[in-house]
Amino acid sequence: MDIAVIGAGGWGSALAILLSENKHRVTLWAYESELVNEISSKRTNSKFLPNKIFPENIYPSNDLNDAEKCELIVLAVPTQHLRSIASKLNLKNKIIVNLAKGIERDSLFRVSEILADACNLSMEQYTVITGPSHAEEVANKIPTTVVAASEHNLYEKQIIEIFTRPYFRLYSSLDVVGCEIGGSLKNVIAIAAGIVDGLNFGDNTKAALITRGLAETSRLGIALGANPATFSGLSGLGDLYVTCSSKHSRNRFVGEQIGKGKKLSEIINEMEMIAEGVSTTESAFALSRKHKVEMPITENVYNILFEGLKPLEAINRLMSRESKREWWW
Repeated sequence: MDIAVIGAGGWGSALAILLSENKHRVTLWAYESELVNEISSKRTNSKFLPNKIFPENIYPSNDLNDAEKCELIVLAVPTQHLRSIASKLNLKNKIIVNLAKGIERDSLFRVSEILADACNLSMEQYTVITGPSHAEEVANKIPTTVVAASEHNLYEKQIIEIFTRPYFRLYSSLDVVGCEIGGSLKNVIAIAAGIVDGLNFGDNTKAALITRGLAETSRLGIALGANPATFSGLSGLGDLYVTCSSKHSRNRFVGEQIGKGKKLSEIINEMEMIAEGVSTTESAFALSRKHKVEMPITENVYNILFEGLKPLEAINRLMSRESKREWWW
């Protein structure tokens, strides 16, 4: 097929290489002209996916018209920039695969809702691929398993065939809401996990954080119509575990630096790539208020990032909450 990947960050680049291995012609769109020139001339992406060579059937471009000619469009841009880019594309009759994980500020829309609103996209066209999948590991062909979720699954077999490699396995799901919420909220909990690491707390604390983070992610997802079982799967527990634990996780890194005493603005200014969890924390906290869902970890991460709450005080608040039965929803 002719496939366009919109976004040449680490994940977009890794998936472009994977798709090219399956003999597809890939147009890789990047906003930065210097990045397009580097991929064209050197076949490398030193900023976002170093030490990887891009095959010749990947065609870099910063012209969205080139991407629009393709049959299948893969969206790999940060959620907060998605509306402005997608609204410039004619997505009619295209197969859309989304890789972004986040919730839009102000509107509080998930990615599928952004596309429906900005592009009048039918959900029959839409699939989200999500799960525990660091770009660096996929690019190194380390075995990885993800889930492809679509409300209609019209293209289920086709998409699984297009993306499957010996090191990249896909399962399917009908729960777009659950998969999008799991993929988004795990970044918020990963910031909290990084704070725990930065404070030099132990495995007990990290395990409690992951478990209770999954609980409040589930509560929000179910309030929005998700299937509870989704949160025990790849887009829930799987993605949460890897993002809270991995050295590759940008969101865990942000939290770790905060736990060590750095300011958020200082951390963001020093990072090459975007940590989606920062903006998602704002959106998730607003969603919890809107739907009256109890999300104490998210609330405390929000207060640390944006209200100046000290990390140790946040831990004390969480540990001193009134005891209750362990029940997720």
